[in-house]
Amino acid sequence: MRVLAVDTSGPAVGVALLEGDRLLFECSLTHERTHSVWLMPAVEQALRQTERRLGDIDLFAAVAGPGSFTGVRIGVATVKSLAQVTGKPCIGIHALEALAAGAGEFSGAVCPLLDARAGQVYAAAFGPGLPPRRLLPDAALPLAEFLERAAELDAPLLFTGDGAPIFAGAIAERFGDAARIAPPHLCGLRAGAAAVLAREAAGSAVAYGALRPLYLRAPQAERERAARRGERP
Repeated sequence: MRVLAVDTSGPAVGVALLEGDRLLFECSLTHERTHSVWLMPAVEQALRQTERRLGDIDLFAAVAGPGSFTGVRIGVATVKSLAQVTGKPCIGIHALEALAAGAGEFSGAVCPLLDARAGQVYAAAFGPGLPPRRLLPDAALPLAEFLERAAELDAPLLFTGDGAPIFAGAIAERFGDAARIAPPHLCGLRAGAAAVLAREAAGSAVAYGALRPLYLRAPQAERERAARRGERP
């Protein structure tokens, strides 16, 4: 099976091409330009350098969130278009699960942490395995609240994701030596990890029209509108 996976859910654009057990191509680009500028050139580069055609792909995957609302929409819309053009299935990959899968072997709990702004984080916790074994459910909540939940796991903790270095001080203050921050090369979401998860979940793939983003909270515009009306988003 050939899987083409894209990630635009965070600060980087990622593209990977997996063929069976071989990762033929993987790239990650962080730049001031928008993801919409970089994504398709990266997809074209993946196909060109591996000497594959778009029609050779069996499954298209997009990291469907949580993450940047605009970024997630770009990735999902692109994969829906590729799946529609080729008549192939597609699948959405959970960003927190992909972060855990890309963190390498760790015997404790891997805690993906994404900066959700407004004083909150997107977070969860996973144990070893492929796909990673879920220990804490997805949540959008204040950092301190998630750290208290993680403390209840009573296990060594590895924090990864773009929020890990941002909140490293608070993590160290709460856990000391019982928690680690993943090194830079393992802290970002890898499109290759998303491709592997897509292959493992290929039986859950859908037609292009059924692919949807995954949001843990409403977009900012909706939250602000609800606040003005005195409603909950």
